[in-house]
Amino acid sequence: MQPLAISHFTMVNALGRGTSSTLDAIRNGKSGLSRCDFMDAQLDTWIGRVKGLESDPLPARLGEYDCRNNRLAMLGLVSDGFESAVKAAISRHGSHRIAVILGTSTSGILETEIAYRERDAQGGLPANFRYRTTHENYSVTDFVRSCLKLQGPAFTISTACSSSAKVFATASRLIGCGLCDAAVVGGVDSLCMTTLYGFSSLEVVSNMPCRPASADRNGISIGEAAGFALLEKPEGKSEFPLLLGYGESSDAYHMSTPHPEGAGARLAMQRALECSGLSATGIDYINLHGTATRANDSAEDRAVCAIFGENTPCSSTKGWTGHTLGAAGITEAAICCLALREGFLPATLNTTSVDPGFGMNVLLENRCQPVRTVLSNSFGFGGNNACLIIGYGKE
Repeated sequence: MQPLAISHFTMVNALGRGTSSTLDAIRNGKSGLSRCDFMDAQLDTWIGRVKGLESDPLPARLGEYDCRNNRLAMLGLVSDGFESAVKAAISRHGSHRIAVILGTSTSGILETEIAYRERDAQGGLPANFRYRTTHENYSVTDFVRSCLKLQGPAFTISTACSSSAKVFATASRLIGCGLCDAAVVGGVDSLCMTTLYGFSSLEVVSNMPCRPASADRNGISIGEAAGFALLEKPEGKSEFPLLLGYGESSDAYHMSTPHPEGAGARLAMQRALECSGLSATGIDYINLHGTATRANDSAEDRAVCAIFGENTPCSSTKGWTGHTLGAAGITEAAICCLALREGFLPATLNTTSVDPGFGMNVLLENRCQPVRTVLSNSFGFGGNNACLIIGYGKE
C-alpha cells in the first residue's frame, strides 16, 4: 500500500482532554481509572470516565445531536487544534474530497436507555427523543461531518473493539482507489448501562483496576474515549508518522471468545506485515489489545510469540484509559504516535508480574528509547481483528 501521513491526531479519554494530558499522565504513572460512579449503576468495578460531559452540552446549532457520545466527539474535535487542521486540509483538497470514517460500538445508546426510563404510562418514549441523531450508529459520523463541514464519503464502522482500527484500513482503500484525497478517521464510544451491565453479565468485568497480562488478571475496566486522525498522502519526505500497513481477519470461531491459539489475531498481524513490506524484526514495539481477560490475553500471547518471538517490547495501555471499546483502536493508535514522537514505550499499568505461562516481552515500567515502527492490535467480538503498523518509514 501507499503509506499515508497521519498529519494530525487528537484524543480525549479518562486521562484528560488532548494528547498532552494523556502523555503527562503516562509519564507520571497516573491512571485514569476510578471506582464506578456512573449514574445509578450498582457494580463493583472500575471505569475510565471522562469528566464534565454531563455539564457540557453541544452548541445550540447542533442541538439535535446532543447526547453523551456526541459531546465526547466534540471534545475531541476541539482538542489539539484538530478543527483547524481539517480546515487547512479543506483548503488543500476541497470539502468534497475528504472522507469521514468513524468507529463506534454502542454510539448514543445511553439516550435510548434514558428515554426508556422516562416512557409514559402507555409505554411511549418522550417526544423530544431523537433516535437518528443520537442513538443510531451513523449519528456520530453525521455529527462530525457536519461540525467539520465536510462533504466527502462518510460512514460508520461497528465491529466492536476493532471498529476504530478498521477505519484506517478503509480510509487507505478509499484514498488508494481515488474516491477521496484525505480522510478524517477515528472513533467515539461513551459509557452506558448496556456495556457496563452487559460485560458484567459475561463475567469479564474486574472488581479492581484491570491488570493486562498479569498472572492474577480477572477482567476488563470499561472506559470511554474519542479520538481522531487526519490521513493524507505524504508530500516528499514526511515529518509525520505514517500508516505503513494494516491487516484484517475474522476468527469465525465464537461470538465473544477469541480462537484459543490466536489464529485470527496472528493472521491480522501477518497481513499487516505483508501490507507494509516489513519483517517481524522491523517492529520496535507492539501495543497489545491486552484486555486483561483470561482468554483474550492468553490467545494474544500465543499469536504474538508465534510471529515476533519473545524479544519485541510490548504493553497494553488499557490500565491507563480502560477498555474504550469502539474507540480503543484510535486511542491506542494515537498513543503509538506519541511513542514514536516522544521516544518512549508505555508500561502495562497495574501489572506487577506477568503470567508465567506467557512468552511476550511485556513492559512493566515506562521505557525511554528511540522508536521508529510500531504495531497496534485491536480485536473485537466475533473475531473481528485489525492490526495497524505506524512508523516513519525508511531512512
